[in-house]
Amino acid sequence: MSVLIAGTAPPARDYDADVVILSHRRPRETIAAIHAAAAQRGCDHHVIVLDQNSPSAMRASLIVAVTPLPNVALYGVADNLGVPGGRNLATSLGRGRAIVALDNDAIFTTPDVVARAAARLAILPDLGVIGFRILAADGTSLDATSWGYPKSLRAAAARRFTTTTFVGCGHALSRACFDSLGGYDASLFFAWEEYEFARRAIAAGWHIEHHGDLAVTHAVAAEARVAWQGDRWRYFVRNRLLIAHDWHGYAGMVPRGAIYLARGLLAGRPGSTIKATIEAVRLAASRPRQRAGIASRGYILAHETVHRLVGRTCAAISAEPDAIVLATPAPRAGDPAPSGPS
Repeated sequence: MSVLIAGTAPPARDYDADVVILSHRRPRETIAAIHAAAAQRGCDHHVIVLDQNSPSAMRASLIVAVTPLPNVALYGVADNLGVPGGRNLATSLGRGRAIVALDNDAIFTTPDVVARAAARLAILPDLGVIGFRILAADGTSLDATSWGYPKSLRAAAARRFTTTTFVGCGHALSRACFDSLGGYDASLFFAWEEYEFARRAIAAGWHIEHHGDLAVTHAVAAEARVAWQGDRWRYFVRNRLLIAHDWHGYAGMVPRGAIYLARGLLAGRPGSTIKATIEAVRLAASRPRQRAGIASRGYILAHETVHRLVGRTCAAISAEPDAIVLATPAPRAGDPAPSGPS
């Protein structure tokens, strides 16, 4: 149960966009993210901050930061619901036609990212997700830790291309897409939640695109990050095996499980890898199987598999300044005029 702690609740009407920020420690970075979101211009938007059981001193600092901002609401819950569960709850509190998610250690690079993303989603009814370009702390170079696409597409990072997933650090969702899929799979808690959502979106006929002209700067704050030597690896292995089971059954889990076991042994994490695998097998028994149609299989083949199989060719083509990147879709409409007040 969430409680409004400070700020103004979102309007009880439809508007252009919600900006969702999850808060769990990282006070300095979170406040910077809130200010960057509140300062966005060119559309009617509201910022929804969900604090997931941060220490009382941090909540107090968030209250001070949020109180003078007219378009920000700070909610609190007593437990950490994880990334997908937290996003689901925060999203349910607003009525923005677009849902823009921003990590609490990231900021928008320009003041019109939200408006431009919301406008594109509004005029492209089949576009369910827009992934933003994630820049490193210097605000210029690509954040290599947040590149979730085939390596062959890195040269196209500043452009647009159709893809099969998106990066959670900064992205925009169509609320129609989000609602039709029932949101994220909250049981994953952490890791692969965007990939799982993307697979269901594709199967339902939605398109996913990376728009490199929309960007955020990622500070990669160390505080509150789930360490690889801790639960991060367990969630990473468990959740990916669960997704493999969702689409391919136990036959899909076996080869991927063997790969992760080998990686876990090399990294000195055999125990956590085995525990994650056992947990995945146990949880898989109660998960519904998903079915990919011919259209969605073709979509994945064209926009992921091809780029992984012929990565060298794609990289060579995309390196040409005037070339058409293989992943670039047909030209689409640009940004329409904003619909709300700036």
